[in-house]
Amino acid sequence: MISDQSFTPKETLAELDKYIVGQAAAKRSVAIALRNRWRRRHVPMPLREEIAPKNIIMIGPTGVGKTEIARRLATLAQSPFIKVEASKYTEVGYVGRDVESMVRDLVDLAVNMVKEEEKTRIEGVAAANAEDRMLDLLLPPGPGSLATMGPDGGHSFTIQNPDLPIKKEKDLSGDNTTREKFRKMLREGKLDDREIEVFLSESKSMPMVEIMTTSGMEDMQANLQDAFSKIFPRKKKKCKMKVPEAMAATKKEEMEKLVDMDKVIKEALRRTEESGIIFLDEIDKIASRGGGGSHGPEVSREGVQRDLLPIVEGATVTTKHGMVKTDHILFIASGAFHMSKPSDLIPELQGRFPIRVELQSLGKEEFIRILTEPENALIKQYVALMQTEGVELIFEDDAIEEIAAIAVEVNETTEEIGARRLHTVMERVLDSLSFDASELAVTRFVVTAEYVRKQLSDIVKDQDLSRFIL
Repeated sequence: MISDQSFTPKETLAELDKYIVGQAAAKRSVAIALRNRWRRRHVPMPLREEIAPKNIIMIGPTGVGKTEIARRLATLAQSPFIKVEASKYTEVGYVGRDVESMVRDLVDLAVNMVKEEEKTRIEGVAAANAEDRMLDLLLPPGPGSLATMGPDGGHSFTIQNPDLPIKKEKDLSGDNTTREKFRKMLREGKLDDREIEVFLSESKSMPMVEIMTTSGMEDMQANLQDAFSKIFPRKKKKCKMKVPEAMAATKKEEMEKLVDMDKVIKEALRRTEESGIIFLDEIDKIASRGGGGSHGPEVSREGVQRDLLPIVEGATVTTKHGMVKTDHILFIASGAFHMSKPSDLIPELQGRFPIRVELQSLGKEEFIRILTEPENALIKQYVALMQTEGVELIFEDDAIEEIAAIAVEVNETTEEIGARRLHTVMERVLDSLSFDASELAVTRFVVTAEYVRKQLSDIVKDQDLSRFIL
């Protein structure tokens, strides 16, 4: 994965261009924000503490790429990144998640991220340890050996039978020669068919605890399970498996032993505070709708905004791993704002999102590019799917144009759902082929504009039907 340390705004833009068509302004703002995190880390203290992140609001109709920008940013920004739905934090009657839980989730994600990096770093040592454990099982030491297996799989340096004479130096070297032969056979895969018995830690030896909670209590279950895991230590269980499976399981166990969790948690908290990113989707759903309407839901929405405000401004949140300051976490919000405007958010919250970017609606040209250009383009996906059935699927250029034109037409006559309309249109066009592909005698299928019109003509003409089908 590419680190954000090495990314200039132009490089970030180029990476986003591989998957997202258009929306240059939004991609530009996100690229600058990402680079500013790196710049801030290189500013000397105490000025570094004073530089606050410039939070962003992305405004635009559904299906134009707001969430996709966030998804791709997560893969680029080798930083703790979490996407949350703002609407999760409210329901009529004040039922919803505690707003601080987004920071707790971000910390958990950061801990897992750092733990995986640490496991990659110590993989070689863990593999060597696992190999030694395998050799101890395949070639148990003699009764007089100084290195006999302990009850937990470790080495015990006590002699099992003191009455037996200790082996001479040359005898031990003979043992080592045999051991090295077995090590070579193990590495070459000559012992892969052999079954052995290994002692592994049970993954779950604690009782399951499930708690029906209200807002603010959702972490109680995890905390109780952590407490129980300390009270009830993991037990060993005997498993019979082939050598490669035993090697993989033992290596995984060795990695868990070698990871220094105190160091991992310390680094995870630092990363969360310094470079964490929270993507707040559907923020327009918590905006008051400019007067009128019933007051119950409006009060609930404003309550969520007021709860969100201290987190965005900078607060200290208690997590099970320690205290986290949110002063330098970057917040990127997005919303369609069909029924409301960014100015309907409370003024204090508006002030915390100084950068506003409007995403444009997509037309026919953009749809054609979306179908063909990105690395995960829809056309490429369907071609790959049909390839599994031995059918070479070919789309003519005029067929792609026809699909894009129909998607635009349906968006205009029914609901505007942006590029998501392409998924429904494509699925309908290839419905017959997808059903019959496994029994088709042909190995090549060409989709023409005529075929597209034939598959969709009745649905597109009947607006009532297209509302349901497309």
